[in-house]
Amino acid sequence: MSEFQQIHDVSVMMCPAEGEAIAGEQDALDLVGNAAWQGARWVVVPVGRFAEDFFRLRTKVAGDIIQKFVNYRVGLVVLGDISRHTEASSALQDFVRECNRGTQTWFLPDLEALRTRLGTA
Repeated sequence: MSEFQQIHDVSVMMCPAEGEAIAGEQDALDLVGNAAWQGARWVVVPVGRFAEDFFRLRTKVAGDIIQKFVNYRVGLVVLGDISRHTEASSALQDFVRECNRGTQTWFLPDLEALRTRLGTA
């Protein structure tokens, strides 16, 4: 069950580390719907919850999932160490860098980094 927190006056839905894999658009819609219903502006999902295809850009899974968040104006944070994925893919490194420059989708290593980003957003 997701937990809701206020971080720097921003409502955040924290997904648990355990649970079904987030593997496609319907999973994203379920998260977005739950977040919106609770008034959360951001959804934080631990790295381990994403299906492996999320980190293979050629599958378009990441793009499909992120697009649902963009469409409904809910931010997505992929939380945790993704170095094994980025070390294997320069395209993913570039994608993560571009996402982290924006205000919609962030790949962050830990909760402290999230607190910092939300404090300056």
